[in-house]
Amino acid sequence: MITFGHTTFSLSQIQKGDEKQLPDLYKEAFNFCWEWLNGKEAYTLQTSGSTGPPKNVFVSRSQLVESAKATKLFFGFKEGCKMLCCLDTSKIAGKMMLVRAMEWKGDLRVVPPESNPFKGRMNDFFDFVALVPLQVEKTLGSPNGIKALEQIQNIIIGGAPISNQLREKVNCLPGRVFQTYGMTETVSHIALANLKENGALLYKALPGVALKVDNHNRLLIHAPMGGRSWLQTNDVVSLQNDNTFLWKGRADNVINSGGVKLHPEEIAIEIEGLMYQYFPGRLFFLTGTNDKSLGESLTLVIEGEEALEIATLFLDKAKKLLPKYHNPKLILFISEFKVTVSGKIDQLRTLAK
Repeated sequence: MITFGHTTFSLSQIQKGDEKQLPDLYKEAFNFCWEWLNGKEAYTLQTSGSTGPPKNVFVSRSQLVESAKATKLFFGFKEGCKMLCCLDTSKIAGKMMLVRAMEWKGDLRVVPPESNPFKGRMNDFFDFVALVPLQVEKTLGSPNGIKALEQIQNIIIGGAPISNQLREKVNCLPGRVFQTYGMTETVSHIALANLKENGALLYKALPGVALKVDNHNRLLIHAPMGGRSWLQTNDVVSLQNDNTFLWKGRADNVINSGGVKLHPEEIAIEIEGLMYQYFPGRLFFLTGTNDKSLGESLTLVIEGEEALEIATLFLDKAKKLLPKYHNPKLILFISEFKVTVSGKIDQLRTLAK
C-alpha cells in the first residue's frame, strides 16, 4: 500500500485511478504510480543540471525494475517492508522509491520533500528511507530528529557528497547507513558505500553491475539498470577490484595548476576541518580560476559575506597544514549559492553570478 500524506491506497485502488481528492502536491506521484501499475513501458527523466545544462534521459520500465530488484537483493528486504519517501517524486530518486514500493509490495508513506521530513514522526519505524545530506543534517539538529533517525533500520544518502562531520554524526545511529553512487542514466544508485566503515569511502557495486575504467581512470558501468551497454561516466575513480572503487571526483572539474592535476572534491574533504574552524556552517566548493603563470589557480569559493581578515588567517593555516599543491591560492565570497533540488551546489549557476 502507499499512503500519500494522510490518505492510504492499495495498489489495486491506484491502478483504478481512485484519487479520493488528493492534494495537488501528491497528484504527480499518484499519476506516476497509476501509469506504472497499468503497464507504461517508457519514461522520460531529467538530470539535475548540477554538472551541466539539464537534459532529458529516456529509460525503459525494465531498467527501473532491475534497479529495484538489485536494491532489494542488496538489503534483503521482504514483502511488506515499511518505507518513507521524503524526496521530490518528479526526480529519479523519488520516483524510484515509488517503484520500489510497488515492485516489493512494500508499505510506503509519501511526504513532502522538506529539509526535516520527520516532524511528528519520531516514533515511526521504517525499514528503508532515502535522504539527501541536507535532510540528514537538519534532522540531526534536534533531539526529536535524532530519535526519528534511530527508528530507521536502513538509510541511504545521495544527491550530494556527505561531509566528514556528517559522517561522524551518522555513526552514532543504530541502523545501517550508506552513501549512494549513481546518476539519472542508471535510474538511481548502482553502488553503495558503508558510512560506518573506517577510512575512505569504498563503493561496492549492486548485484549484476560490472565496472571498469578507461585510460583516464574514468568509470564505465555495465548494468541492467543502465541499459545493457557500457555507460561512460565522467567520474574519476580508483578501481580496487571488479566491483569496488574509491571516488576521486569529476573529470570535468579537474584543475590543471602548473601541470599538476588537482581533484577539488578530494581537497574539499581535506579542508573540511579548517572550514569548520574558520567558517562554520558555510557552504563552499573549490574551483580553478585563470592564472597567467600556472594556467589555473586553486580557488576556494565560500557562501556569505566577505571576511577578509579571517580569509587571510585561513590561507596561512592551510599553507602550513595541507600538501603543497592542495592549499587554495585565492578565496572568493559569493553572497548566496545556487542549489539543486537534490541538495547539490550548482557551481555553474553560482559562479555565473
